[in-house]
Amino acid sequence: MAHSTEFRGYGPATLAATSGFAILAAGAQALWLPDVANHISGYLAIWISTAILSAGLIGVQMITRTNRIHSGMADEMIRMAVEQFLPAAGAGVLMTIVLVRAVPSVLWMLPGLWQVIFSLGVFSSCRFLPRPMLAAGVWYLLSGLTCMMLADGRAFSPLAMGIPYGVGQLLIAGILYFTAEEGGDES
Repeated sequence: MAHSTEFRGYGPATLAATSGFAILAAGAQALWLPDVANHISGYLAIWISTAILSAGLIGVQMITRTNRIHSGMADEMIRMAVEQFLPAAGAGVLMTIVLVRAVPSVLWMLPGLWQVIFSLGVFSSCRFLPRPMLAAGVWYLLSGLTCMMLADGRAFSPLAMGIPYGVGQLLIAGILYFTAEEGGDES
């Protein structure tokens, strides 16, 4: 039954907060790292910390919300949600490690690659999320490809991560908010 039920464990307010985290991270990068190419460890620290903070917030809220909304199926629903997104997250982590250690000359591709990989996680999760969520997957795919296409000095711009994740997470939050089935389902 859990496989045919739409997952409602992601809260719109939480996803909107992660949009704010992305914008704050872009601001921090702009203030503290004007020359990312020579301070890649600082860049990685800002964006990996932002990803971990966002994932932690989403995870905690997902557990409490899923237990409230899906009750008896909560554990199965959470397992399915994690299984859908975990391969993309794992690929993003491993790809980052390999590029940093073995091919630092192509690190300019990281913002675009992270977005493309994130889009794959969104696409794989779409089968148990509201149909309009496909738009979020398309957003991340197109923004990632655009970042890679603009591969010159703009590759590490704070805007290359701040705009795609800021807008993308707001898009996801909006989709979840407007497709909520219950009046109390918005949080």
